Amino acid sequence: MLTVDNKEDLRAQLNEWRHQNDHIALVATMGNLHKGHIALVKEAREHAERVVVSIYVNPTQFGPGEDFEEYPRTLERDVRRLKSAGADLLFAPTDLTMYPFGIENATVISVPGLSQNFCGASRPGHFDGVTTVVARLFSLLVPDVAVFGQKDYQQQLLIRHMTEDLSLPVRIVTSPTVREDDGLAMSSRNSYLSADERQRAPELYAALSAAGEALQNGNRDFEALEEGAADRLREAGFDVEYFAVRRAQNLEVPDRDCDELVVLAAARLGRARLIDNVVVTV
Repeated sequence: MLTVDNKEDLRAQLNEWRHQNDHIALVATMGNLHKGHIALVKEAREHAERVVVSIYVNPTQFGPGEDFEEYPRTLERDVRRLKSAGADLLFAPTDLTMYPFGIENATVISVPGLSQNFCGASRPGHFDGVTTVVARLFSLLVPDVAVFGQKDYQQQLLIRHMTEDLSLPVRIVTSPTVREDDGLAMSSRNSYLSADERQRAPELYAALSAAGEALQNGNRDFEALEEGAADRLREAGFDVEYFAVRRAQNLEVPDRDCDELVVLAAARLGRARLIDNVVVTV
């Protein structure tokens, strides 16, 4: 596996692969890789001859008081895992590579509407940072395919919207959430959980699953489902940011006849902010 940190070496290698008629898939990460990330790498391999994984802890998607400085940086371990997973290239750019004019003078890509509710409301400016850095990665690599995880449901919707709106030649693939045996969605921030919190954390997925099952059984009282699930989580010690039933394609409030739904939630448990979702076809 090759490792590069600048656009010149990156583009030289990508051009060599393109001359061989190889397709290129991108898996964009912030590192501290776990089995969920490795599943994205394996999914990417299904869509392209070459898989590039980026590791970059992007400062523009962290707000004031968030965990940018504390975010786990485990590059040596990540390299070993990517080699075992069969990635072809690790792109670990510097800040100068990603933001050549500095962060304060950077061009910002913003998706209105979708970026302002749910996680966007809880973390103002977060999604502007996400779409900005992903647009930069797409510009640097021009991948044929980019694979993102379903756990960050709102994020993958935003990236799809941005890609289509800007006519970027990248096909977006969403890969299923990878879970621990007890249902907890794998996340780099799960390491923030204490032993007691880790025992309680699967309750988030349990509440989502119960709401999804109720929807499949014909329950259309969306507000009651949301309120009941939020109360359930609070009783388990969660600080609930949101628990919502929405249209799967655009996160708008559904009507009773909507047949493609997503139940999504964010809640804090100690230092950890957990997000998760289930998609329901009814």
